[in-house]
Amino acid sequence: INQYPSQTIGYNRQQLMVLVDLMMAGRSKLKDIARRQGMPTPNLCIMFRKLESDGVVARTIDDDDRRNTLYSLTPRGKKITSQFKEGVFNTITDFCQCLTAAEEKKLTECLYHINKILKRVEEQNA
Repeated sequence: INQYPSQTIGYNRQQLMVLVDLMMAGRSKLKDIARRQGMPTPNLCIMFRKLESDGVVARTIDDDDRRNTLYSLTPRGKKITSQFKEGVFNTITDFCQCLTAAEEKKLTECLYHINKILKRVEEQNA
C-alpha cells in the first residue's frame, strides 16, 4: 500500500489521504480537514497550494460566511482519488488471497476491533 500511490499517481500517501478525506466529506473548511487528519493547519495549507496548482483541489469562498474558505476536489482530483482507492482495494484483495481461512478470520476480528477504536477516537475529536 505504501508503494502504490507515489509510483502510480505522483502524490504521497499523506496527500492522497487528504484527497480521500475530501472525497468522503465533501466541501470542507481547512480547519475541519486539519482536525480530521490530525495535521497542523499551516502544513495543510502548504499542501493545498500544491494540490490547487496541480488542479486537484479547488478553493471557494463559503457563501454563508465569507471569512471561510472551502476546499473540494476537482474532477481531476476525483479521478486521482478514485484511482488511489481502487489501487488500495486491489492491493488488499491480492494480500487477502494469500491468507488461510484462519488467518482471514483473525484479520477480520482485528479489523473489527480497530474500527471500533477509530470510531471512538473520531467521536472524541468531533
